[in-house]
Amino acid sequence: MIIGKRIRLRGIEREDIALFVPWLNDPEVYAHLTPREALSKAEEEQWFEKTLELPVEEHVLMIEIDSQEEWVPVGTIALMKIDWRNGSAEIGIFIGEKRFWNQGYGREAMQLLVRHGFYDLNLNRIFLRVDENNLRAIRSYERAGFIEEGRMRKARFKDNVYIDTVLMSVLHSEWQEKMD
Repeated sequence: MIIGKRIRLRGIEREDIALFVPWLNDPEVYAHLTPREALSKAEEEQWFEKTLELPVEEHVLMIEIDSQEEWVPVGTIALMKIDWRNGSAEIGIFIGEKRFWNQGYGREAMQLLVRHGFYDLNLNRIFLRVDENNLRAIRSYERAGFIEEGRMRKARFKDNVYIDTVLMSVLHSEWQEKMD
């Protein structure tokens, strides 16, 4: 478990599937995710079983916020495709509970997992991909220390148009300077 000021990151449990289904069937939530299709409970259960086969460092973590009375699950975050030789990993996040959007929880979760990646896993570079029109996420990632490093031009077909996928990353040395 990774604990921050207002949130904690914990391993997901089978019981969490009941939360994932409504989150991932909400078009506003899955609009910028891959895949972008609604998912059934059976598909989520299959996905959960596959995640258990991943290395423990790549397990999906539940983002929970401290509501003073209990921990409230609001979304997930994970490091993926860890390349140990080159010290690199991709990070992915979503906040499924829309009532907690725009309150900095996603940024805090990113900072916690990036810190874990750099200090506990000895990674050097953490990157992500984001739709060019997901401006709210891009601003949050920038506040968490990420910078745009490139674009995959017209890489996604969404709402009958092709859009760019923005590649963003943070290096351990850059992040350390910004967060100190």
